[in-house]
Amino acid sequence: MSYKKFFAVLLGAVMLAALAAGCGKLGSHGQVFRYALEAEPSTLDPALSTGIPESLVELQIFEGLTRLDAKDQPVPGVAEKWDVSPDGLKYVFHLRPNAKWSNGEPVTAQDFEFAWKRVLNPDFASENAYMLFPIKNAQAYNTRKATVDQVGVKALDDHTLEVTLEKPTAYFLSLVAFHAFYPVPPKTVAASPDKWSTEAKTLIGNGPFKITNWVHSGQLVFVKNDQYWDAAAVKLQKMEWPISDSQTTRLAMLENNQVDMMVEPPVSEHDRLMQAGLLKVAPYLGTYYYVFNTQKAPFDNVKVRQAFALAISREELVKNVIKGGKKPAYAWVAPGLLDPDTGKDFREEGGNYAVEDAAQAKKLLADAGYPGGKGLPPVTILYNTSELNKAVAEAIQEMWKKNLGVAVGITNQETKVFLDSRNQGAFQVARASWIGDYADPMTFLDVFRDPDNDAKYYNPAYNRLVLQAQSTIDQKIRMRDMHAAEKILFDDAVIIPIYYTTQPYVARPYVKGYSWSVLGLADFKTAYIEK
Repeated sequence: MSYKKFFAVLLGAVMLAALAAGCGKLGSHGQVFRYALEAEPSTLDPALSTGIPESLVELQIFEGLTRLDAKDQPVPGVAEKWDVSPDGLKYVFHLRPNAKWSNGEPVTAQDFEFAWKRVLNPDFASENAYMLFPIKNAQAYNTRKATVDQVGVKALDDHTLEVTLEKPTAYFLSLVAFHAFYPVPPKTVAASPDKWSTEAKTLIGNGPFKITNWVHSGQLVFVKNDQYWDAAAVKLQKMEWPISDSQTTRLAMLENNQVDMMVEPPVSEHDRLMQAGLLKVAPYLGTYYYVFNTQKAPFDNVKVRQAFALAISREELVKNVIKGGKKPAYAWVAPGLLDPDTGKDFREEGGNYAVEDAAQAKKLLADAGYPGGKGLPPVTILYNTSELNKAVAEAIQEMWKKNLGVAVGITNQETKVFLDSRNQGAFQVARASWIGDYADPMTFLDVFRDPDNDAKYYNPAYNRLVLQAQSTIDQKIRMRDMHAAEKILFDDAVIIPIYYTTQPYVARPYVKGYSWSVLGLADFKTAYIEK
């Protein structure tokens, strides 16, 4: 995520004054939607972007083969329909004949093939390449073990794209809605490979809106894309998005009627905004948790891990320390994911696995050979530097002292060093968080299948269940196996989930018709201003 420098703040102030002068009475600006963007996009090339601000903008100006609906389920996008082979290994997407780029040229299957292979090109070095690895030979090509012609994506003609997978991937239709799977215009990219996506005059998309003006670190201006295949569904005529990385500034812009929506208001303002009916809290597919190094003493003993996991109070942490509309987490997979077979939330169906019981925690620690913490090797919590992470660590430190009689140390590291320490296993128990990459429980459960996971955890039974769930398109079997795998994580006390992430935002009541994805993105395709 990129941040403004001082001169850009001055520029932004001038622009905001201009906006304020032209805003008029609240809600009187017609079908113009104003959103305070939280950071300057570093790029709007969907193959290269990695941040939420970039993805949010791209969702408005691009579209993949599918698009996620208000329930995060894939619906037809550029592809009007598709065929899937009985074994789940081959998808044939049929593109809409009226799908066009914002310059009026047709969007073709060749554009998708070009875009996907560009992401996978090892010389291009896209951080998003791993998202395409379900495609046959995609990972092999990305690691120079196969040629580009061996990648399982092929344009059969202008309107037909054939995709072959390595193994059945039941969530593939959700995956292709992700920004790394968006098409890009080959001629435009070839003409200016490094700059085409950084200026309004060269930025060509295929989504519901197009960008007409981009003042870097100042403002983005969008207008309705009349070339979009579903332009009739787009009600907004224009969007104005001033940019500020300051929560306080963005909130002031909203309260001064300069914008209609902003995310992440200061926590200190939540109660007031809630009382005013302005604060909303959207689900956000993530979990903040503590992870044990299961190979390092004393947490190589499952009873010790279980004892420490039992000896905290999430409600107390959320109420007194974390705040911000967060929800205590008693499982690994966050809420907001539907079971396609039942239409119910995966989390609600699975229920809770984490338990809090100080008396049982003391018993388990004694059973492990450390009654009252006596003889226990020194324990240190590792976290990356931030005020919140420090406050959480200090609160848990006190809970473990009170409930287990164990004096635990805490230490912090700058984020880059911290991530390297976790990757190398140079910790006993560490702060962590995970945000899902796609709208399926597998985005969580696959984390601990890799033997190089942060917990250094390996359980053949867990891996078998995850692989079974990855190898079938039968949703009933998949969900059953993923619930069973999640339970094993808690039987083995691999992690301590603390809270589910949420997306607090502030919106004027006259903004209607938008949807907020659990992936952290708001879709304004069908948004409108209610007059």
